[in-house]
Amino acid sequence: MEQAITHPLVSAIIFSVLGILVWLGAYYIIEKITPENTWAEITKNKNTAVAIILGSMIIAIAMIISAAIHG
Repeated sequence: MEQAITHPLVSAIIFSVLGILVWLGAYYIIEKITPENTWAEITKNKNTAVAIILGSMIIAIAMIISAAIHG
């Protein structure tokens, strides 16, 4: 009984860590292909448009990763 409970928990932790690593890799790629430093543009220049675009890209990447993990 105890083994049946830990198996899904371990799988969830592994897939969560894997998803976060893939997401960080995708963010790194986005940061490299954009002409400006997006984080500096959002924090220093208070550029709301860049924040909205970056936020939507982050959500889209997270949804793709989630769909890929769930099959």
